[in-house]
Amino acid sequence: MIMRPKPQNPVNIKLIILGVTVGFLVLFVLRSSFSSSDMNTSGLQTLVKKDSDCLSTCTKLPSSLSHALIHYTTSSITPQQTLQEISVTAQILLNKSPCNFLVFGLGHDSLMWNALNYGGRTIFLEEDQAWIHQIKRRFPMLNSYHVVYDTKVNQAHNLMDLSKGLECTSITHPKHSMCQLALKTLPKEVYETEWDLIMVDAPTGYYDEAPGRMTAIYTAGMIARNKKEGETHVFVHDVNREVEDEFSKAFLCEGYMKEQQGRLRHFTIPSHRDDALGSKPFCP
Repeated sequence: MIMRPKPQNPVNIKLIILGVTVGFLVLFVLRSSFSSSDMNTSGLQTLVKKDSDCLSTCTKLPSSLSHALIHYTTSSITPQQTLQEISVTAQILLNKSPCNFLVFGLGHDSLMWNALNYGGRTIFLEEDQAWIHQIKRRFPMLNSYHVVYDTKVNQAHNLMDLSKGLECTSITHPKHSMCQLALKTLPKEVYETEWDLIMVDAPTGYYDEAPGRMTAIYTAGMIARNKKEGETHVFVHDVNREVEDEFSKAFLCEGYMKEQQGRLRHFTIPSHRDDALGSKPFCP
């Protein structure tokens, strides 16, 4: 996500983003229409106001969606995920939104994710502070935080060996964990929110001195396991790379993997909070 931008066919990607967004809009309008048909005959009931654009109903196009449509149909800079990869997360969002969506990374697809989770909470965690300021100027509606990582890709093998101990496989909240892979300095909002979806598409991980996604993947898995109840959908991009491949299998667990589409893996991780006796294994 944070690689600035890769050469792609801009026309094809524009069509991808437009198609996904329009599909969401169709479902959005249909849902609003069905909700309207269920109103009583007094005519006094209205749909819940979700946005300043929604005056009496939500059939008017919200500003977040109109911004996304305009941006992706006029920009030559496009996301790095393919149609098939985007569709995996988009389908879950269509079923779950409005929901809580945590994204490691702030990139050219951020406006799309924010729009597809219309009415929900979408938070972006980004390593590059200058990039945050640049995106903020263009899209002030996006909610992002600066995050500092203290690992490097060339440390991945050592971190994997060290993380096999009990301190990394016990179900402890990442903020209080003794595991070296746990991110303990994320914004308070990240630790206090019950996340429905988590996307790991950052930090930078394509060269040895880059931070790598070891800690992001581990922390995403532990946040999911510490959810009060229910399951969390966790997505990891760029699993064609060694770190993303090995760490997602180890800490999000192959047994929890639902599918892989291209370079994207989708895991569904259940809460471990109800396992008072500790009988539920770290991985199934």
